[in-house]
Amino acid sequence: MSLETVTETIKGRVGDDAGLGATLKFDMGDVGVVFIDGKSTPNSVSNDNNDADCTIGLSLEDLEAMMAGDLAPTTAFMAGKLKVDGDMGVAMKLQSIM
Repeated sequence: MSLETVTETIKGRVGDDAGLGATLKFDMGDVGVVFIDGKSTPNSVSNDNNDADCTIGLSLEDLEAMMAGDLAPTTAFMAGKLKVDGDMGVAMKLQSIM
């Protein structure tokens, strides 16, 4: 999957209101970012590298695996496959869109 495909998939899952009530960014290093603005109405998803309430660092491959249901976010965190910077409460709400 490409960054564009992942972004479009996340847009579909977020919809008008993902219930995050915050901003969240998936940071995949050189590959790029997916930014979810859960404060805006309707919610928006972009590849803009904005400041976020919570930033999750991981590889594109691990994000794809989480979205496919092959990798649980909690398992990825415990295995060191993803790093959380910022509001951990926002990261916990991530389960609803994965």
